Amino acid sequence: MKTWIAAALLVGLTALAAADDKPKDKAPKKPQIVATDPAQAGPDFAFQGEYEGKRGDLKIGVQVIAEGDGQFAIRALRGGLPGEGWDGKEQKQFKGKLEDGKVRFDEDKVITADGKISRGDEPAAMVKVTRKSATEGAKPPEGAIVMFDGKSLDGWTKMDRKSPPSWTLRDDGVMQVKGGDILSKHKFGGSFTLHVEFMLPFMPSARGQGRANSGVYLQNRYELQVLDSFALKGLNNECGGFYTLHAPSVNMCYPPLQWQTYDIDFTAAKFEGDKKVANARSTVKHNGVLIQDNVELKGITGGGVPEADSPDGIRLQDHGNPLMYRNIWAVEKK
Repeated sequence: MKTWIAAALLVGLTALAAADDKPKDKAPKKPQIVATDPAQAGPDFAFQGEYEGKRGDLKIGVQVIAEGDGQFAIRALRGGLPGEGWDGKEQKQFKGKLEDGKVRFDEDKVITADGKISRGDEPAAMVKVTRKSATEGAKPPEGAIVMFDGKSLDGWTKMDRKSPPSWTLRDDGVMQVKGGDILSKHKFGGSFTLHVEFMLPFMPSARGQGRANSGVYLQNRYELQVLDSFALKGLNNECGGFYTLHAPSVNMCYPPLQWQTYDIDFTAAKFEGDKKVANARSTVKHNGVLIQDNVELKGITGGGVPEADSPDGIRLQDHGNPLMYRNIWAVEKK
């Protein structure tokens, strides 16, 4: 009798254990926002951006970063926004949350969807601004090599150097990243200046290298990183950095869905036979502000072709995010 009862208990416990092992229903994941149009960006987009104001005679800049699901990172910069007064050091950081149509942070401060920051019952102390690069829309000078004018992708190939690119040519004269890296047909053997305009998609839930990642490879060898690094530290793997080689002196990355510019001066490495006798160098302005000052590029960055005394093209990277590019041209130096 005892044996029978024990056996029955064992069967029951085994059945319960098996039931516990069955996979439980998981809550459905929220779709991550990847927006190339503000109309598709969701409610958080209205709050992200840059704000300016004063406390007494002191100018203050505020940067608000959307982190997904109504969460925000906020930093207040003493002296103004990057490139317009902030010394790169003095700042305060906060966390904010979207509640009842407003982003609340630091106990009594709120950001409203009409682009104002106020404290308690005080009138708005900060207002939202949308900065524009001084070189946005710059026209190619006479004799420039125009690689993309918004009309066709004929100046580019896939990385096999022969197949047409699969990037999307939009009706508004913009090309959108899709289907692998592309390489300019024109090859640069010497020194040149390069103008590139790009726009980052809005990807609030993404982080790090997964947040609007691309890159501009000079001579297909040296990557100037493109990334949504808005309001981050400004490291060498963030926007404006020569990947792993040089961090930008100031992080001039604008918020997503604003046009940005790179104006790049490049001096090619020098060779005597097969021996390199001088490293490549580059000066970069990001949104019109100097961020790389004649820095030395001692070697290629990840994914670049080997250094050699041979010309190569401008490469634009596809890292799986739908960035947009326009108005790309260069002037070769004699």
